[in-house]
Amino acid sequence: MAAETPEPRDIEDVLLRGDLLQIGALIDARRISVRELVSWHLQRIDAFDRGGPGLNAVRELADAALQDAARADDEIAGGGRRGPLHGIAFLVKDNVLTGDAMACAAGARALAGFVPRSDASLVARLRAAGAILLGKTNMTEFADYVSDVMPSGFSGAGGVVKNPHGLEYGRGQGSSVGSAAAVAAGFAAFAIGSETQNSIQTPACHSSVVGFKPSVGMVSRAGVVPLVPSQDSPGPLTRTVGDAALVFDAIAGADCLDTATLHWPHRRIGNRSPVALPALRIGVPRRAMADRDELRSLAPAFDAVLDALRRDGASIVDPCDLPSAEQLLQVRSSVFRTEFKAALNAFLRAHDSPCGIDSLRTLIAWNDARPEAIPYGQSLLLAANETAGIDEPGYRRDRAWDLALARGAGIDAAVRGAGVDALIAPMTVAAKCAGKAGAPVVAIPAGVDPAGSPFGITLFACAGEDQRLLAIAAAVERSIGQRRLPALR
Repeated sequence: MAAETPEPRDIEDVLLRGDLLQIGALIDARRISVRELVSWHLQRIDAFDRGGPGLNAVRELADAALQDAARADDEIAGGGRRGPLHGIAFLVKDNVLTGDAMACAAGARALAGFVPRSDASLVARLRAAGAILLGKTNMTEFADYVSDVMPSGFSGAGGVVKNPHGLEYGRGQGSSVGSAAAVAAGFAAFAIGSETQNSIQTPACHSSVVGFKPSVGMVSRAGVVPLVPSQDSPGPLTRTVGDAALVFDAIAGADCLDTATLHWPHRRIGNRSPVALPALRIGVPRRAMADRDELRSLAPAFDAVLDALRRDGASIVDPCDLPSAEQLLQVRSSVFRTEFKAALNAFLRAHDSPCGIDSLRTLIAWNDARPEAIPYGQSLLLAANETAGIDEPGYRRDRAWDLALARGAGIDAAVRGAGVDALIAPMTVAAKCAGKAGAPVVAIPAGVDPAGSPFGITLFACAGEDQRLLAIAAAVERSIGQRRLPALR
């Protein structure tokens, strides 16, 4: 259904709270130009990222944003509307390459001067859709794989990202914190993050925004600094599930620069059939997931979500446990450290040793010579550097075991055994399982927890079921979605 055109007095409210179709309706109705839209976001970044609470979500701004906006205005005025993202402003995480003189440091001070020569594939797709790149967001350094005590939000290159809700992004809250904070604060209508295990869904839940991590291979990783290629997946952080679907449609697809994308039938991108809650069966994994002791304080908020879904007609299968749940919780794998070393070394070689860093070993030496750049140490980098490579039998055994637990005896077993359409969990308790399975996950804000902090749920399904999961998430969002805007001053 087409978005209604807002009245002039509602323009500010739409820019702050509206979805992509509503913002696009403003542009189409000539209530606002793309240049004015981009200027509004830039002013908001100046007021609340650089000034005011100093959120520090945005690392660098694109010099060409206003010129790109003016070109979009001319094209739209001439009848050349490209689609729903034309003229919409967005930000990308600092591990995504852009060929416009902005640096790509992956949060590391050692790479702070690395200026790529070309766009990542996903950025090229967004530009082709007419979206306007505003700049780069700060991220947890090397996607939170530097030190096992480093808080999320810290990077040697960018400093500390603050949660717009007045909280801290604590240890383990994911690396796409700048992208999540930027969307929550209204610095852009959407932002691109990346996830290996919890780096989109966790900051999304803690920031009260939607986060979508596609199945591995649905979106090209070409031009994205790697962490664990068997699990890495870029995806959007947005205001609504519908917005996440629109961005996904633009960035998903086959890419010969990333052979993982050739696995999926991308012809189905954008072909989603809407679903209604009474047609859905949703499973609740309890054992070693929703019923963990550390989540006990969130039980009332999660129970309220389940009650609302039942009232609106969904069939809740509770419990709907993963046979491998306890094993997944306890598993300690060599996959992260092994793949990280191999993938980072390959990336550095492919980009001609940026800033003189030609390998993980060189990076560690650079950090050793400048301890102020890594105040939390580099224990994870050191452990990764000791690995023997992806041909090592121990790595291959661990990767096969991860897949067996997360897919065959995990998500697939729970979904198919109980005949459910998707699984639901409080916050991001299922992140480890979904990450190892390469499965799609949607995080949806659902108000606040008993302590008043942002609360969210995650929906996840079998790998490759992205379109179906987005349709299910849209139905769930209509029932329980409650995005809370931060009170910025």
